[in-house]
Amino acid sequence: MKVKEPATQLQIIAGKLFDSVSRQFLANQLITVCPSRGIIIDIQSISLNDIPQIIAQAGENLVDLRTHTILPGFVDAHVHLFLHPYSETSWDDQVIKESVIERTIRAVTHARKTLMAGYTTVRDLGTEGADDADISLRKCLSGSNPLIPGPRYFCANRAIVATGSYGPRGCHHMNCEGVDGKTGAEAADGEDDCRQAVRRQIGAGADWIKVTAPTISLSKVILNPSQIYADYSFRSRLSLSAPLKASKALPTFHPSELSTMISTATSLGVKVAVHLNENKTATNLLTLVSPSPHSIEHGTNISPEDQLPRMARHGVFWVPTLAAYHTTRARPASRWDAAAAAFQAALRVPGLKIACGGDTGVFPHGENALEMKLMVRLGAEPRDVLRWGTLHGWECVRGLEWEGDAGAARIARIPALKEDVRVTGDNDVPFGVLARGFAADIIATCYDPETDFEKAVDAAGISFVMKAGRVYKLDGKEVAL
Repeated sequence: MKVKEPATQLQIIAGKLFDSVSRQFLANQLITVCPSRGIIIDIQSISLNDIPQIIAQAGENLVDLRTHTILPGFVDAHVHLFLHPYSETSWDDQVIKESVIERTIRAVTHARKTLMAGYTTVRDLGTEGADDADISLRKCLSGSNPLIPGPRYFCANRAIVATGSYGPRGCHHMNCEGVDGKTGAEAADGEDDCRQAVRRQIGAGADWIKVTAPTISLSKVILNPSQIYADYSFRSRLSLSAPLKASKALPTFHPSELSTMISTATSLGVKVAVHLNENKTATNLLTLVSPSPHSIEHGTNISPEDQLPRMARHGVFWVPTLAAYHTTRARPASRWDAAAAAFQAALRVPGLKIACGGDTGVFPHGENALEMKLMVRLGAEPRDVLRWGTLHGWECVRGLEWEGDAGAARIARIPALKEDVRVTGDNDVPFGVLARGFAADIIATCYDPETDFEKAVDAAGISFVMKAGRVYKLDGKEVAL
């Protein structure tokens, strides 16, 4: 089916609506959207007796979802659209053997699957050897008439790593970064080099800076589909002669280098995500580095007694990427056990900000909701998880312009309809909340999240998707551009 020209207003009748601020489900709501501005202009409670008149007045400019639950579009705060599951092709082979053209075509397909699953925003934390293709992909996904269907796209370009700490690694030129000139990230050493790398990436168009602080990573490690390797323990070439030394995780950046990268990015209005797992690295990062990063990815061994509370005090978001560990849990199982235990311990840390991000790409795109399902299975309240996957997603990935006193003042102006996507652009509008003035990123599920959470958030249950006031999925079917 073809999309009609946008109406002046479009109304949606919601049988039940999730308020991500109050964590409450509200019955019988009428949402009014301005498609040309891409925002919600009104939400009001209605009675069942009002519905016939509403239907008569709205005519074709109405979407009747009385039997559905309406939610803000989901946010996946950690994806890699330029990767596909390592069970299909190892990370090394994707980086070395797949051309940037092939990987970009795959990314286009992944973006569509992600949007159809109800994810209207993602943060891509590295192209992993696909160079600057994410910057061009963002252009194709943006605007009122995007070239391709997909989510709002925040990108981090290349991860920044210390020399010698990352892959791919060849067997012939062991002192060279990468293989045949192909590297999975950008190496930088020393304060000046680190500062230059941050400036170069922001100048290229990155929304975020990603720094890989220690050497363990689940998302880049499977060299063989039957085995998982920590990526990359700094001395991994010792794996045959001294395996314990080879597997040991070591901090790769000096605190002064981390401080330089974070302060440089912050001064240019860009947030920083730090990949780490070990508590020692977290301790150094949160006590010796200033300013603090804005999000920490993975963090399976961060202590719930000291460093997670410190993250809470500093307002640092935690993106635990449970789904990546779960889908690779047989290689080895201990990593999933550690990730699960860390998450359960984190649930007892007051004030800790959590956002949902599965490291999607390690497992199939379009199955992003696995992260939320795992959180609930491990004991999180479903309403909390829905908030982490919507409101917290926005609070995590949004730009620095939304933070501090200036950000609070801007947030206070949202109900006055001052944030117009035609003026601010796709990535600088508020989203993650169904309220007046927020982006019309709206999804609907056939199932009730209160009684059947997993079916409700699963891609198969998402029957309606709207991003920025434009309908992309209706009655369970994709709407053609």
